[in-house]
Amino acid sequence: MRSRRRAALLRELAWVGRRAVFGALSETSRTCGQPGCRCHHGGPKHGPHLQVSYRGPAGKTTGYHVPEALGPAVREGVAAWQRLREVARELAELNKEQLWAAWSARR
Repeated sequence: MRSRRRAALLRELAWVGRRAVFGALSETSRTCGQPGCRCHHGGPKHGPHLQVSYRGPAGKTTGYHVPEALGPAVREGVAAWQRLREVARELAELNKEQLWAAWSARR
């Protein structure tokens, strides 16, 4: 049973690994730089605009704007990143169980 589950997780890991985009999504609406625009006078702001944020190598949060045309693919990629983390955690748990079982069998 565990070997079947491990094989299924490894297949899924390969699938999500090809699609994963690191980061978290947020949507923002903004005012523009044109003082006469409706967004400065009580009208609706521009947006929503999709942003990806993540913690960079120095530990500082950073991110980038996602062009509208890439929105669906980036959403899928961020969801794949979340699933990749879940699959990796489950595999790590199976690995731990396997190590403990092998160690107990030798004792």
